[in-house]
Amino acid sequence: MIQILTGIQNTSAALDAERTRLEVISQNIANAHTTRDVDGKPYQRQVVVFQTALQNAMNSDGASGQLAPLQVAKIERDQRPPIKVFDPGNPDADGQGMVSMPNVNIQEEMADLISASRTYEANLAVVKNARSMAMQTLSIGKH
Repeated sequence: MIQILTGIQNTSAALDAERTRLEVISQNIANAHTTRDVDGKPYQRQVVVFQTALQNAMNSDGASGQLAPLQVAKIERDQRPPIKVFDPGNPDADGQGMVSMPNVNIQEEMADLISASRTYEANLAVVKNARSMAMQTLSIGKH
């Protein structure tokens, strides 16, 4: 069977991966001031780790000749330490008046947000162009 929209599975997987990345970034921004998470510690920034095409190729048997689509390998916590801020009036302050704030840098998150958003838009454009080319291909026989 001839596949008209070749590569659409890879683009769809990339859209899913970038959507996950956007969700994680939004969680980081929303929790930028959360000094006490469910574990009692300040919120820790999370990052999405993608499984690369090279890793997919090395892990596959190579029989199909195609690379597996991009996917999220895992979501892990950023290991940078919390940021200490002097705020003696805060209920989470220690004996010296220091509060451990999340290791979230809003500027870094915004840069990541723009990058993920643009990547998502680029993949969406690929889907639209593939659909358009498929429709033009189908209309060739009508004329």
